[in-house]
Amino acid sequence: MSDDDRTPNTPLTPLTGDPVDAARRYYDTSDVDAFYARIWGGEDIHTGIYAHEQEPVAAASHRTIERAADKIAERLARLGPECRILDLGSGYGGPTRYLAERFGCRVVALNISESQNEHHRRVNAERGLDGLIEVVTGSFQDIPFEDGHFDVVWSQEAFCHSGDRQGLLREAVRVLAPRGDLVFTDLMAAEDTPPEALHRTIARLEVDALATPSFYRRRLTALGLARVDFDDRSEQLLTHYTRLTDETRRRATELGDVISADYLAGLMENLPLWVDACRDGLLRWGIFHARHAHAG
Repeated sequence: MSDDDRTPNTPLTPLTGDPVDAARRYYDTSDVDAFYARIWGGEDIHTGIYAHEQEPVAAASHRTIERAADKIAERLARLGPECRILDLGSGYGGPTRYLAERFGCRVVALNISESQNEHHRRVNAERGLDGLIEVVTGSFQDIPFEDGHFDVVWSQEAFCHSGDRQGLLREAVRVLAPRGDLVFTDLMAAEDTPPEALHRTIARLEVDALATPSFYRRRLTALGLARVDFDDRSEQLLTHYTRLTDETRRRATELGDVISADYLAGLMENLPLWVDACRDGLLRWGIFHARHAHAG
């Protein structure tokens, strides 16, 4: 991981293993599938924007997609059937299907987990969207498309799994058309958070640190993108992780019937760490929208 990902002058324990393999291990299990299906709704597995503190996680998570999509819809009047979108780390495909249904555009969904991709393809076919969505198994560190191929590059809470975020951003910008938009959300550290303060919290992600908002601003600007906007929604994090923790505890017996005891125990230990990190102001989250320097 680059020094730009880190708080300056703070030593870190080096990553062990390949982050790509770590992400595949993280998502390619029946335990993960069952947890996301029962607690998150199995569609949109990212942080939500909540209308109130008791709103279902799935409803709030879907609202995040709507808000992110509004940012590109407001600027790109041509966003329609002729538009090509790439979703990096597309998960079970909720955002991909939303974009295809709302705009009628063609979407490529690139994702490392074949089990998630099988689910994604099956649901696409059931909804009659398989003609608009191509699901590709692969890594966003090596995007298998030519330069300038996509009008929009989109991602939600996937970049945090990368062991080389500078390389990932270079790839995302490489495949972005000259008049294209990059829109993404990610889990980030606050600017003054020492990386070691989050080591236990992010251990399940198998990365040694999170990026910061300023890292993304600097790197995107250096890569030639302009008008790099960050819609800071960090206040949503405490509600989100409190909801996840409360729901997991409340439904522990039900979850115990579909996920392993070890995985459930790990959740019960790890989720409260995220709540504590949110209360302590150690994390940031929001929607980035960066436009190509030649966007006009």
